[in-house]
Amino acid sequence: MSENIPEKGAVIQKDLETYAIIPYIPGGLVDPDTLIKIANTAQKYHAKTLKVTSNQSIAIIGIKYDDIDRIWEDLDMKPGGFIGKKVRTAKICPGTTYCKRAQQDSISLGLEIDERFQGIELPNKLKIGVSGCPNSCSESGVKDIGLIGFRKGWRILVGGTSGIKPMIGQTLAQDLQDDEALELIGKIIEYYQENGNKKRLGRFIERIGFERFKNAVLH
Repeated sequence: MSENIPEKGAVIQKDLETYAIIPYIPGGLVDPDTLIKIANTAQKYHAKTLKVTSNQSIAIIGIKYDDIDRIWEDLDMKPGGFIGKKVRTAKICPGTTYCKRAQQDSISLGLEIDERFQGIELPNKLKIGVSGCPNSCSESGVKDIGLIGFRKGWRILVGGTSGIKPMIGQTLAQDLQDDEALELIGKIIEYYQENGNKKRLGRFIERIGFERFKNAVLH
């Protein structure tokens, strides 16, 4: 085998012999027992390294193809990365649960976003960042859908990316409560799912025009 295996949540590594997997860690919040289980499993199957990812997960790198299924069985966790053209795991800041600067509860909303939307198939991958204040620690401005918390509610940005040609997301709506934000995210995803053209959301919006996109999902 020398290719990615999306159905197993596994990506081939540079040596073209070993793979990496990423267990799902909601919001990057993990208890000590789960950390110990991940470390013990990696050690048991002689993984080359563990990598804390930019999306608040832990990649287990350098595992053999024949061990992938056994590793997932031992972990008893679902994949949290390498899932193809789908809604990816939301990146979530500590929010009002932990951070003194936060103005909105990013953890509660971010986990609900994952529960509702993670894994939905789309024309391309879609990343979501949920930041509890304008410091935007979840890099909401460069996510396909970015949420930033203000005292009056959530501001939603669309079309950001930090890829080869970075784009800053444009403001689609503001002063939204949690349920309103969830509803709008659902409309964005549905519209992109039905009308997208294999490009990332920002490039799709660029092609059809922001005002047309805005009118479609808000009205």
